[in-house]
Amino acid sequence: MSSTQSRSARALAAGALSAAMLSTGTAGAVAATGTPPPKPIITGTPSVKPSRTPTAMGSITVSANRKAVKVGNAVVFTGRVRGIKAGSTLVLQHLHNGKWTTLRTTAAVNKNGTYTIKRTFTKKGTEQVRVATKSGTFHSSPVTVQVS
Repeated sequence: MSSTQSRSARALAAGALSAAMLSTGTAGAVAATGTPPPKPIITGTPSVKPSRTPTAMGSITVSANRKAVKVGNAVVFTGRVRGIKAGSTLVLQHLHNGKWTTLRTTAAVNKNGTYTIKRTFTKKGTEQVRVATKSGTFHSSPVTVQVS
């Protein structure tokens, strides 16, 4: 082996040894301080597109034809949906003991994206109701009806 080749081999070995010592030193520093080394900053666009949230894909509005009604009289709830297929089943829910409970009142979404739900209330009090998809994925903001 010539002296030039010998020097190159020693330089290569010294570089490998230095790299090994540096990586061991970093691991030792992490173990000693408990602080990991800084993470690299990655710039650019992500390769995976973020998924849509359900609220961004669909919505339901609701309004009542009466804000106050006597027991036994009907209230008609109407509204519009977006991002929900025509023919989908909508349910009426009311707030009972702090939980939304589905009532036995349903409607189907029309092809123009509207619906109508008619409900007769049998108990006096304040009813807070909303319209939701049968699966519960989407729901409207609540409306209040006073039953006397």
